[in-house]
Amino acid sequence: MKTRAIAVVTTSRADYGLLARLMRAIEKERGLTLQVVATGGHLSKAFGMTADAIKADGFKISARVPMTPASDSHAAVARALGEGALGFARELARLKPDLLVVLGDRWELLAACSAAVALRIPIAHLHGGEASEGTLDEQVRHAVTKLAHLHFTAAEPYRRRVVAMGEDPRRVFNAGAPGLETLREFKPLTERELTRLVGMPLTAPLALVTVHPETVGARSDKTLDAVLSGLDRANVRAVLTYAGSDAGGRAINARLGRWAAARPGRAKAVASLGSRGYLSLLARADAVVGNSSSGIIEAPSLKTPTINVGSRQDGRLRAPSVIDCAANASAVAAAIRRALSPAFRARCRGKNPYGAGPVSAKIVAVLKRTPLKGLLIKRFYEGS
Repeated sequence: MKTRAIAVVTTSRADYGLLARLMRAIEKERGLTLQVVATGGHLSKAFGMTADAIKADGFKISARVPMTPASDSHAAVARALGEGALGFARELARLKPDLLVVLGDRWELLAACSAAVALRIPIAHLHGGEASEGTLDEQVRHAVTKLAHLHFTAAEPYRRRVVAMGEDPRRVFNAGAPGLETLREFKPLTERELTRLVGMPLTAPLALVTVHPETVGARSDKTLDAVLSGLDRANVRAVLTYAGSDAGGRAINARLGRWAAARPGRAKAVASLGSRGYLSLLARADAVVGNSSSGIIEAPSLKTPTINVGSRQDGRLRAPSVIDCAANASAVAAAIRRALSPAFRARCRGKNPYGAGPVSAKIVAVLKRTPLKGLLIKRFYEGS
């Protein structure tokens, strides 16, 4: 059988942490060749230059597509999207992959998938069918679903939703969440290693904080104000990780840096901890605070309480360990206190609604066995 080239697009530290295990499985599978395409925040000093982490893990980066917005504005994101489409058209035409793998809902995927469609490269999409009603990502995710030819969802309700969108059920697979598969074999850093990495004593109570821009229907500054004031009121230590390269991300990161600098020994802002460092801190923290999907999907499997602030993650499945609260300081402080209570921590032993089976093996098997002939042809499925 002819070797298949599988190009995997990674846009940031967030999706790389979810894709790394799958990338390794593709690399090791006889009959498949891995091509890593790095873009977005991976190639920006302002967002941590996390392409270095990909190389440090032993992966060869086959192509780099720069498309970091020049500023925090929505217009800058739109221009970067156009630049990314040109870059992906050039690099995918050079690499000539048999399949393109993308994950999630990052706006950079529109550039990658548009170029792939024009170049007649089939697309496999992970984490389709989900909802994140407080962001532009919701629209991007569903747009990528309609551009894609194979689908790997994280839970059964999401598989049904992708089929309801007209996708052929024979091409839609409930594979589970790749991030949870990573956790099963994850070896956390020691307390000493983690303290050295963060650069601050990790004394309890400790919150891991991530605030991303609210791109639709809400004000990011209001969410950030609520989180930072709530942390002060609850009197907890905090490690704050930077937002991604969305419109408004730079402003959030600058504010995080100033806030942490004014609280030496009690708060630390970091551009990136790396996948292992982030997961180690996620497991070590007494609570996760903010609006990141990691608090919804990964944190419950580590029995870490989540305070989910604002509307960014509206519509996603929830574990019992997630506390939703409004974007105001009093609500955030009260939610933190509740999360730290012994009674609530007992609830964190509940089941995570996201699947955690042999995700990479399932995906690799489909990528390897699915006939490429006819895969580009899509028919709207209207049910039996």
